[in-house]
Amino acid sequence: MAVNDDEAVVLDQWTQRLAQALQILDLDVDQELLLDLARKSAGSVIHAAAPVTTFLVGYAAGLAAGNGSAGSKEASAAAVSQAADVAFKLCEDGHDGGPAAAGWADTGQ
Repeated sequence: MAVNDDEAVVLDQWTQRLAQALQILDLDVDQELLLDLARKSAGSVIHAAAPVTTFLVGYAAGLAAGNGSAGSKEASAAAVSQAADVAFKLCEDGHDGGPAAAGWADTGQ
């Protein structure tokens, strides 16, 4: 999901303000990745899947990377990338496919 230059500035400012308000220091947000993931999930499932998908990817990445000083920037970036890859792969199947379509027998759940 591309944003124009003016929107990119506003998004950068918003991201910095929100991260500061949430007391998340030195956070590098891959906005293009998240916007692309939101676009893909909205188009593959339903529009409302966009914020839910990006939230779940962030949550999974946070769990995988650890919290606070336990996780490095590199570990956080890798965790986001890994979680986003799972979500992108699931988006390819749309709302009717993916692991849940055949039950959870073939997954880690």
